Amino acid sequence: MADKIIRIGTRDSELALWQAHTVEKKLNDLGYKTKIIAVKSQGDILLDKPLYELGITGIFTKTLDIAMINGEIDIAVHSMKDVPTALPKGIVQAAVLERANSLDILVHKGNLNFLNELATIATGSLRRQAQWLNKYPNHKVVDLRGNVNTRMQKLKDNDWSGAVFAAAGLERIGLKPEDYINLDWMIPAPAQGAMVVVAMESDNFSLDALTQLNDIETEIVTYIERQFLRTLEGGCSAPIGALVQYNEEEDTLHFQGVLFSLDGKVKIEIDKTVPIEEWKKLGFNMAQEVLGNGGAELMKTIKESLKK
Repeated sequence: MADKIIRIGTRDSELALWQAHTVEKKLNDLGYKTKIIAVKSQGDILLDKPLYELGITGIFTKTLDIAMINGEIDIAVHSMKDVPTALPKGIVQAAVLERANSLDILVHKGNLNFLNELATIATGSLRRQAQWLNKYPNHKVVDLRGNVNTRMQKLKDNDWSGAVFAAAGLERIGLKPEDYINLDWMIPAPAQGAMVVVAMESDNFSLDALTQLNDIETEIVTYIERQFLRTLEGGCSAPIGALVQYNEEEDTLHFQGVLFSLDGKVKIEIDKTVPIEEWKKLGFNMAQEVLGNGGAELMKTIKESLKK
């Protein structure tokens, strides 16, 4: 088994390859042999439809899941926010790497006057769209799809005032421009800034290797954020944000969660600090509070309008 080569599956975008190479280096440093196998996903191929219209969660992970189940790759590396909260049968979360920057940023064109005027902002995310419209109701939001490089190019080519990106993605591949602002008021996607590695449940060799890469703090906070998401959405795309931060001095967790209507006009939020011992059901409990506070009706409305 010492000669076994761990085949690392990844999407073929620059960011996805950066993430795969990061995992590869960590495994190589531990003495494991690896090989990277790049696969194009449906989410990369179908650029003309908004993600929520494609009707499936996990559009970026599905192709790699199939390759793993078919035995073509051993493990797959993903941006954790792209991974559905329910993994396919037989596939398990094997490692969560230490979280990078979790913020969203606005990349703009040098002048911020548009924030107080009529403007067009680009994003393919329902969560970013709703939060932007909540803060800037007179702005227009347009759909923006493709990998990070494609989206940056589209921003240059169009007369939009700016576009929203995850800071971590741009930082990882050195694409973060000078003209950006941190959107610290925008609650990120659950697990934004974290990378996850998945493997087959039966593959003890890969699981043993990957457990050495796991960052326990990131694993816990992303677990809570994704539990919140799973409890609220039940497999449907919706404008949901969640961020959990661990305070080491006080041994507490600070939870921030939001659910918006698609147009950003309705906002249900929750903000709590709890002792670390409460982590296992924290996401579930926070989601139940949101559902009881008008969230259940709002989710029903969102599901109905996305079906149209």
